[in-house]
Amino acid sequence: MEFLTVEFQGNLVWQWLVAVGILLFVGFFFQILLRFAVRRLRAVVIKTPGRFDDLVVDLLEKTRFLFIFVVSLYAGSLILVLPDFAEEALPVVFVLTLLLQAGYWGNAFVAFWIRRGIRRKLDEDAATATSLAALGFVAKVVLWTVVILLMLDNLGVNVTTLIATLGVGGIAIALAVQNILSDLFASLSIILDKPFVIGDFIIVGELMGTVERIGLKTTRVRSLTGELIIFSNSDLLSSRVRNYKRMYERRIAFSIGVTYQTSPEMVEEIPTVIEEIVSGQLDVRFDRCHFKTFGDFAIIFETVYYVLVPDYGAYMNVQQAINLAIMWAFAERHIEFAYPTQTLFVQRDSSEGE
Repeated sequence: MEFLTVEFQGNLVWQWLVAVGILLFVGFFFQILLRFAVRRLRAVVIKTPGRFDDLVVDLLEKTRFLFIFVVSLYAGSLILVLPDFAEEALPVVFVLTLLLQAGYWGNAFVAFWIRRGIRRKLDEDAATATSLAALGFVAKVVLWTVVILLMLDNLGVNVTTLIATLGVGGIAIALAVQNILSDLFASLSIILDKPFVIGDFIIVGELMGTVERIGLKTTRVRSLTGELIIFSNSDLLSSRVRNYKRMYERRIAFSIGVTYQTSPEMVEEIPTVIEEIVSGQLDVRFDRCHFKTFGDFAIIFETVYYVLVPDYGAYMNVQQAINLAIMWAFAERHIEFAYPTQTLFVQRDSSEGE
């Protein structure tokens, strides 16, 4: 066994053998432990699905063999006396591998949460699911950019100068595609803040319709007359958007006029009649009814009530029922609705009769 005490490259042979043994032991130990953990967690995830369990399994599956090998190599080298270049290079290789593995783990983390978000949104909001996929792509680009910069920094590259150079180029590119980037960030803002979603009825300026799709650059709205209105996302965010789908109740005010030939008793009774009619409707809260003013050709009554559901069709059904009931009630009481009329008084001169 004398050969074990022979010196080779600054270390005894037995030290080299122990280092190789540590490398193999650590490598096989972590590899077996990793496979065992993934298999057991897979069984647990099937029985008790949960976010944390799924994420842990995904992260473990993204652990690369290169990372395990470098960790094992570094562990085995701890008992050896290495040349200066190896002493300097091995920690750098270890850090680079660790950063690379961190990139894979971060990539898996982003992919996991984006995949879950897409799965939840795919059936009810396919456009948002598409935008989430784009958001995941942007997040991965940012992640790997940071990882690459850190790796270059550990290799001795002047990252500050590189970032400054890239920054100048990035500014030029951003100026060239600023409209596209503006719409892209506006799309992300719409997804995260949710001022409206697919299916909402919105009004933007004089245009109105139902949101059909929210894309990366444009939002498409189907108008009441059937045509498709396409807004850029940046224009939408800079405009005042009225979202009627988020309305909890609808305030309605309407006026009617009766002729001046209506008796004061009937004029006094009309607010009570209208209140009974409005209060008798479903999903309606009566507010008030008043003799508002003397009009040019009519006595004007103003009525205010609330429809407790936001649906426009429900409001129109209620208003139609109220209008018909008022017509029947006025007909029974011989109350006439007013319409624009003029009464011409002619005075005859007494001298004409002589």
